[in-house]
Amino acid sequence: MTVKITPSTHTVSEADRAEKVAKPGFGKYYTDHMVVAEWTEEDGWGQAELKPYGPISLDPAAMVFHYGQEIFEGLKAYRQPDGSISLFRPEANALRFQRSAARLALPELPMQTFLESLDALVTQDAGWVPSNIGESLYLRPFMFATEVGLGVRPTNRAMYMLIATPAAAYFNSDNAVTVWISMEYVRAVPGGTGEAKCGGNYAASLIAQKEAAKEGCDQVVWIDAKERKWVEEMGGMNLYFVKGKGADATIVTPKLTGALLAGITRDSILTLAKDLGYKSEEVMISIDEWRDGVASGEITEIFACGTAAVVTPVGRAKSIKGTWVTGDGTPGPITKQIREGLLGIQHGTIADKHHWMRKVL
Repeated sequence: MTVKITPSTHTVSEADRAEKVAKPGFGKYYTDHMVVAEWTEEDGWGQAELKPYGPISLDPAAMVFHYGQEIFEGLKAYRQPDGSISLFRPEANALRFQRSAARLALPELPMQTFLESLDALVTQDAGWVPSNIGESLYLRPFMFATEVGLGVRPTNRAMYMLIATPAAAYFNSDNAVTVWISMEYVRAVPGGTGEAKCGGNYAASLIAQKEAAKEGCDQVVWIDAKERKWVEEMGGMNLYFVKGKGADATIVTPKLTGALLAGITRDSILTLAKDLGYKSEEVMISIDEWRDGVASGEITEIFACGTAAVVTPVGRAKSIKGTWVTGDGTPGPITKQIREGLLGIQHGTIADKHHWMRKVL
């Protein structure tokens, strides 16, 4: 499938675009175009089309509104030193998009179509890609049920869309965030949709995020649903714990249990940690181990990771079990090293020996 190109005749002026790209925020501005493709059970996927960015029309009885058949992805395009643009591990996002679709009983989008849609939008809206380190063009592919009807069953019609927004860092990496460990709410359960990237997971998290804000915290940390003691994720991000210091440090992340999202940044950091000479582990970590490890000095740094935020230091943790601060509460040296290493690969200032970057133009 090749993407049909229908360019906008009313794009943002070059001066206006430059002003927006200079102060990108996150989801504050959107590029001139989007990609749309429709699927029916009878005919499969139709041709994808790049068209002007704008509203879409859906019937009030479209099944997405009533039964939540919806998935999405998030990935970034980075400006390289020579002015070219590359995507970070888009094939991994394509595969996860397919897994999420299968879990939500939506049609699986072929990887080639996924990649072609990214290439088309980034090429058409290349002027929206920032140049500063830590900034990027954030790409949001998503799919939802469009069949009209109220019967509770998998949809026979769906729509794939792709939009993009110039993005700065989601959190200030110079400041460590404070987290609230939620003992009341859970994000996901084994056998549920925790491994899928679907809107319902995020909607269900918002009440706990409000609780965290009331406690003066930036983010919520989830624990498991069964035993209510094992650390899982921070908001929509994976967590890492650094045990020890210097070259002998071990970088630890909660193992995937079926309830956690298999983060692409998480997976990349496991590889990067090995490249940097650190040991790494994927194990179950309890709240008590977190608290006691910080108190003893065994846990020296904590950070969260994800596409939007890349790497975010965690300084203070609060819960009904008490409050504890990791180290001196500021970003640690290994956290900074991991972040700088990952950004270096993404922006082309460090060799990409794992071939993670896919050049678009």
